[in-house]
Order: sequence, then C-alpha cells, then structure tokens
Amino acid sequence: MNYRAVETTSEYVARLETGADWRAEIESLAREVDAGAAWFSALGAVQDAELAFYDQDGLEYDAIDADEPLEVASCVGNVSWLEDDLFAHTHAVLSGPDGETISGHLNEATVWAGEVYMRVFEDDLVREHDETTDLDLWL
Repeated sequence: MNYRAVETTSEYVARLETGADWRAEIESLAREVDAGAAWFSALGAVQDAELAFYDQDGLEYDAIDADEPLEVASCVGNVSWLEDDLFAHTHAVLSGPDGETISGHLNEATVWAGEVYMRVFEDDLVREHDETTDLDLWL
C-alpha cells in the first residue's frame, strides 16, 4: 500500500455553469484556486452523460452512454496532476425519472445544475502509469 498524510489548505464551494462540461468545470475550479491536489463531492443534474466501466480482464474502459436528463445522486472524486495538466478523477451515480441508476467513471456530462465542494491539499499529487492495472494512479 502506498499512503501518506495530507494537510489541507482551503475549502471551496462552487456552482457549475449550465451547459458546461461537468468534469471540465471541476478541473477549471482546481486551476482557478491553484489546487494541485484536492478531494471533492458534488450533486445536481445533467442533460446527458458518458460514463465508463473499467474491464479488469481486458484492461480497458467500456462506455456507458446516457442521452437523457439525469439527477446526480452522488459524485465524488479527486484532482491531481496527469501529464502536465490537472485531472478530475470523477465517479458518479446518476438516476432517471423512475429512480433507476447508472454509475461509473464520469468521462463527460452536460451540466443542467451542479454544486461542488472541494477540499484542497497542501501538496500536489501526481498520477503515473501502473503496469499491473494499466491505469494512471497516484505515485
């Protein structure tokens, strides 16, 4: 196990802009507040979404497309550096009008309404390729 203690420097709340990309808005907030590492949670609604499920045998993502309005019942993730840019590793549970949910790694979604809470860490976190999982993970 690879672990370390983290100190936090600040906390922010933000409203995501209607029509913007959900994950890009979180990355934009991280840039704006100079967060090289952070943890966040969010909620709201999206107009559409592309999620993904990671196939551990095939070592690749399988897309899950939703071209409909959905509630963001839960959204959690973290921000760290990946290839010289900030990356918001985002997972979400989305629900439709019947309460049925889809969930997974959130690639992109169009914001209808969104609110995010971000807790910024003092030290940056960096992702690098892990041979075993074929994923970009924290060092």
